[in-house]
Amino acid sequence: MNRLAQAVWERRPQTVTRIVDAHAHAGPYSVFFIPDPDAAGMLRVMDRCGVAHAVLSSHLAIQLDAAAGNAATAAIVGQAPDRFSGYLTVNPWQDPDGELARWGDDPRFVGIKLHPDLHDYPLTGARYAPVWEFAAASRFPVLTHTYSGSPYNDLRHVDEVAARHPGVTLLAGHSGVTPLGIDQSIEVAKRHERVILEVCGSYNSGADIVRMVREVGADRVVYGSDFPFIDLRMSLGRILFSQLTDEERAAVLGGTVTGLLGGRGA
Repeated sequence: MNRLAQAVWERRPQTVTRIVDAHAHAGPYSVFFIPDPDAAGMLRVMDRCGVAHAVLSSHLAIQLDAAAGNAATAAIVGQAPDRFSGYLTVNPWQDPDGELARWGDDPRFVGIKLHPDLHDYPLTGARYAPVWEFAAASRFPVLTHTYSGSPYNDLRHVDEVAARHPGVTLLAGHSGVTPLGIDQSIEVAKRHERVILEVCGSYNSGADIVRMVREVGADRVVYGSDFPFIDLRMSLGRILFSQLTDEERAAVLGGTVTGLLGGRGA
């Protein structure tokens, strides 16, 4: 048994490797109740599981109000900058240029978050042009929601954006979610070396994550949880008990995303 899985059975935080959650959120969500979505509540779970750092965007930013939500993200990161970093959320309908100008140089932010499904706007649309320009210049990775079959963020949209902007690092959030989406995300990542597969979601398994790593490499797959929207322990368990090697597991759990951030935040 690997030492990370052993820590789970012994009911103690792991201390073997530095775990960085590349896809987290914070704050209440308007559609349903999320328990303990504040910094203190999240840190309790992270400490219990041995998660060192989380890169997050506020639920308010991705859903209703990018400006107020980005301010909330900055405030949460400010409470524990050694444990949290922020994604700057861009809603294409809510002054993308202004949000990038306001927060782009703030050290609390280390990447950009897009949610085309919630914002009813395709990833390939012209309103995202400021994002690609900023990301190419700043080297910020861009985490985008993906969902197979979506009119806004299907894997074909990721494929098109990656071809248009080969200098931008794209994290395919959820890797398409469904079994078909996972297949499609692997195909897109094989075509574009700066497309990174992120593993959180409600449908995939440890076997799917192993297949991602075998197909595209551990340096192209990152752990994310959607925490606290989804409990981070579910996504974490898939990796801890998977058939990855110790080296692959360490890369997926934190090494790869730390390298992508280039020393910022995590």
